[in-house]
Amino acid sequence: MAGCRGSVCCCCRWCCCCGERESRTPEELTILGETQEEEDEILPRKDYESLDYDRCINDPYLEVLETMDNKKGRRYEAVKWMVVFAIGVCTGLVGLFVDFSVRLFTQLKFGVVQTSVEECSQKGCLALSLLELLGFNLTFVFLASLLVLIEPVAAGSGIPEIKCYLNGVKVPGIVRLRTLLCKVFGVLFSVSGGLFVGKEGPMIHSGAVVGAGLPQFQSISLRKIQFNFPYFRSDRDKRDFVSAGAAAGVAAAFGAPIGGTLFSLEEGSSFWNQGLTWKVLFCSMSATFTLNFFRSGIQFGSWGSFQLPGLLNFGEFKCSDSDKKCHLWTAMDLGFFVVMGVIGGLLGATFNCLNKRLAKYRMRNVHPKPKLVRVLESLLVSLVTTVVVFVASMVLGECRQMSSTSQTGNGSFQLQVTSEDVNSTIKTFFCPNDTYNDMATLFFNSQESAILQLFHQDGTFSPVTLALFFILYFLLACWTFGTSVPSGLFVPSLLCGAAFGRLVANVLKSYIGLGHLYSGTFALIGAAAFLGGVVRMTISLTVILIESTNEITYGLPIMVTLMVAKWTGDFFNKGIYDIHIGLRGVPLLEWETEVEMDKLRASDIMEPNLTYVYPHTRIQSLVSILRTTVHHAFPVVTENRGNEKEFMKGNQLISNNIKFKKSSILTRAGEQRKRGQSMKSYPSSELRNVCDEHVASEEPAEKEDLLQQMLERRYTPYPNLYPDQSPSEDWTMEERFRPLTFHGLVLRSQLVTLLVRGVCYSESQSSASQPRLSYAEMAEDYPRYPDIHDLDLTLLNPRMIVDVTPYMNPSPFTVSPNTHVSQVFNLFRTMGLRHLPVVNAVGEIVGIITRHNLTNEFLQARLRQHYQTL
Repeated sequence: MAGCRGSVCCCCRWCCCCGERESRTPEELTILGETQEEEDEILPRKDYESLDYDRCINDPYLEVLETMDNKKGRRYEAVKWMVVFAIGVCTGLVGLFVDFSVRLFTQLKFGVVQTSVEECSQKGCLALSLLELLGFNLTFVFLASLLVLIEPVAAGSGIPEIKCYLNGVKVPGIVRLRTLLCKVFGVLFSVSGGLFVGKEGPMIHSGAVVGAGLPQFQSISLRKIQFNFPYFRSDRDKRDFVSAGAAAGVAAAFGAPIGGTLFSLEEGSSFWNQGLTWKVLFCSMSATFTLNFFRSGIQFGSWGSFQLPGLLNFGEFKCSDSDKKCHLWTAMDLGFFVVMGVIGGLLGATFNCLNKRLAKYRMRNVHPKPKLVRVLESLLVSLVTTVVVFVASMVLGECRQMSSTSQTGNGSFQLQVTSEDVNSTIKTFFCPNDTYNDMATLFFNSQESAILQLFHQDGTFSPVTLALFFILYFLLACWTFGTSVPSGLFVPSLLCGAAFGRLVANVLKSYIGLGHLYSGTFALIGAAAFLGGVVRMTISLTVILIESTNEITYGLPIMVTLMVAKWTGDFFNKGIYDIHIGLRGVPLLEWETEVEMDKLRASDIMEPNLTYVYPHTRIQSLVSILRTTVHHAFPVVTENRGNEKEFMKGNQLISNNIKFKKSSILTRAGEQRKRGQSMKSYPSSELRNVCDEHVASEEPAEKEDLLQQMLERRYTPYPNLYPDQSPSEDWTMEERFRPLTFHGLVLRSQLVTLLVRGVCYSESQSSASQPRLSYAEMAEDYPRYPDIHDLDLTLLNPRMIVDVTPYMNPSPFTVSPNTHVSQVFNLFRTMGLRHLPVVNAVGEIVGIITRHNLTNEFLQARLRQHYQTL
């Protein structure tokens, strides 16, 4: 164990898990954003947006509420339940298709190759058998890689992306129909191609795509097929259905509907409501029993018997009635389970460090090159994996004695499907009668069959075989995860951990003399320890494993093992999914902030440089603002001329009742300039305009000039369609620093919709003459609203005026500038907000907070600035 700990620390140091700095390439700077100077870690990108989970209570929505009654409300709820049921059924059918296809291709491949091995073992032509296996595997992996080229988001397991979506982040393309098709067909080819990947992770992604697309009754990939379905046209409803679909994917993969519900709650959704819990559980049950119904009917011919609950079935762990000394586990075994949890956490941390290193290498040396290089990498992984599997099965295996199918030293398994599967998948390559090749039995089978062998095999596996299998599988699975093929990590982790647990059981029985141990239990605990050390899940994974084993007595040892594995692994690095989320630069919000963050207030983290609109704004100003910014919401304000008291006093700028140090303003200017250069897009404030022109000034005397120019240009209007008519030329310093009374928020999508539909009035008319749009018309283009750059300006009169007050949200959540960060964070995360205005005591907006202002990296930077100013 000490050796494992040392190796982990060594690995972590090389993988930047212990703080080592390494160079950053221009590609990472451009694609992934800024980096921290201390740890050289990737900072969250600013081009990721949040979901609009909060309702916009504007006039069109209030008109809908006026027409609602209890009857319509019950009908809406009934439609939602029917859609949830349809999501569960469709997810189960997707799992059935994947499982049937993988079984078909795998049986075909192993049938042909095994026959060839048996013939060539006597004729001496094993090289021909290897070529046949290579032909199958390379063909399948090549097809899987081509599908990822069509839709790059289909690569990997999809769990990091779905976790981000449920956390409230819009990740482009992850819930499209094309992604679903590439994911489903890609994963069946990658699993059939012999790669050390699983289909359970992609099933979660597939279920989430079904949940997102089915309630919409339309797809961008099938533009001509549209239905007039007026329900669920908001991010709020879509995210709820994605939660149900992800839970259904877990339920279909493991036959664990309760575990799927907890997975969606624990690992994904940052905001939850009680009414959603029943719907998610119902959706999970629908997926489980749909898959169970068809699998049981197809495999056993007994329709309606429900014998196969999920894609991965662990079988029944049960001692023989004749062996009175056999127990699944005892209180003494808990000590061994804790030690196994520690080792599993260390192994998981090592796995994550190595995989993070590989992911960074791919980002620098594989992804920037032509896409064909990604295909070649996948083929290389397939080639090496196939050769290792074939050579290890033929050369490194030992011939072990077969035991009776009904009696073992420790016990027997009574479940029919388990006994048949285990005994039918034994491989006897180069072994005499009544013996089997233990290495070939593990390598020359599907991963699910190998797991059943380790859980329930009557005979014993050689400790040397188990150790070699674990090392080879560990390294190849780590190399495979992250290649350009759809790939899951659950089954490879379970199989690798099961070999580790079976090895521990063999050592304890053979060398310590603990003959009462049940090897299947140690294999299960080893699988839980390694999987927990890799993914760092606790509650949901405990329930998933209990439901998969159908043995509630395993609840305590599984929970203890997973907790210890998570605590041990967290000492070194994050879980594998959180690592890949960080590498993508996604601004994920944790469950809560650190204690010391309460030293900061809302005024310390907000964005004070605002781009705003007036309640009645000319079209030329709206088009100018929309075309020159990337903001997705704009405060609607009026000028509060009674409070225009802006002045310089000493070393502080007092603006809108918020005090800023000069050094703080200069620091923010530098940060905005760096972010703007790395993102190659508009930053979140106008400071970039100043910094780009004055980046070379570092002398104290020149800093004063820089500050003054920033003050002069802070609220300079954006260029109009007709610059010669711009009123900004006559603005004085006092006019630019006017206090702004806050009236509401209006979204970019709402403004563009108003412009596209010609909602405006002329100066000679009253605002009452402006056309009114209904809620259905405002949401008609959801989820892909028109872009301002596609707008035909010749159809617009720039002097016309738009009244945005009927369409803005007049009552969004707001906070005071003195609100502690923990309160701001809890409000933002719990309510699923996208923008949080900061409003002072007299109703003036002084800043705005978005998801990027609440990420751990941003808060840490602000906390360091706070300490520097003390």
